[in-house]
Amino acid sequence: MRTSLTIGSLLISPPLILAPMAGISDLPFRILARAQGAPLCFTEMISAEGLKRNGINTLALLRSAPQDSPLGIQLFGDDPDSLAEAARMIEANADLIDINMGCPVKKVVSGGAGSSLLRNPLKAAEIIRSVRKATSRPLTIKIRTGWNAAEPSFLEIGRIAEEEGCDAVTLHPRTRAQMFSDHADWDRISELKNAITIPVIGSGDVFSSQDVVDMFSQTGCDGVMIARGAMGNPWIFREAIERLAGQIPSGPTKEERHATALSHLEQLCRLYGEKTAVAEIRKHLSWYVKGLPGAARFRVQVNTIGENQQLRQAINDFFTLVEHE
Repeated sequence: MRTSLTIGSLLISPPLILAPMAGISDLPFRILARAQGAPLCFTEMISAEGLKRNGINTLALLRSAPQDSPLGIQLFGDDPDSLAEAARMIEANADLIDINMGCPVKKVVSGGAGSSLLRNPLKAAEIIRSVRKATSRPLTIKIRTGWNAAEPSFLEIGRIAEEEGCDAVTLHPRTRAQMFSDHADWDRISELKNAITIPVIGSGDVFSSQDVVDMFSQTGCDGVMIARGAMGNPWIFREAIERLAGQIPSGPTKEERHATALSHLEQLCRLYGEKTAVAEIRKHLSWYVKGLPGAARFRVQVNTIGENQQLRQAINDFFTLVEHE
């Protein structure tokens, strides 16, 4: 089992990565994941065009902190020059730059970015070439297996990435047509690993520490990227590290969940202000309490609360009852 991953000049040990997730992997979320051992974390996906226009919302996604390192920044777009310019703009903030060529969301693909690039290998090559010339940072791409089952382009795109100077490729082995349905076909990760010599990072259907171990053993991948499996569960990194070391993983206690929920809310308040923080924390709270008694009733309750102190009290009341059961 691999204990480290080298991407260009960057050493990642253990070889685990928090994925870029729109609306999820902001600074507070990354800080919580790092506290549980995540060695490399990504920002949310960032629009190259938005950066060029200095959009306030786009620039906000770059907010970081001294402990938020090393930091990966993922860009998306369809214009090689714009992506190259964006890479130059963020180079001082990024320890690694990734180009998104896998996002299946209609808003992204309709503009020619994300998964739509899997149907245009020449454009994908031009984009990678332009960004590679623009930055000396480690450079990666994140892809899916293809637009649909009839158009599996991941091997071709992977070879292009290697030829154009990428330092690694992350593969989520679903097609764009699948979105997040069905099962991720991990055999595709093995195929890509056998087809190129640069590191291959696996992603998709990693929801537990056992999934991390299984992905390494079944695919031979060089690293594992965790996305939805980290939602409400930053402890997945701690558990994976323990399991990879041959230890019995220690899941979160109820007290840890309680403290983490409060810490997350506090960090969101500092970053966004109380009004936005209260709205943002709701989805995270629903994940933190998953599987606990009274969770459904708690989720309904917090969706009606709009004030920080009232929400803190609701969190404390819920976990106090749970901890004494």
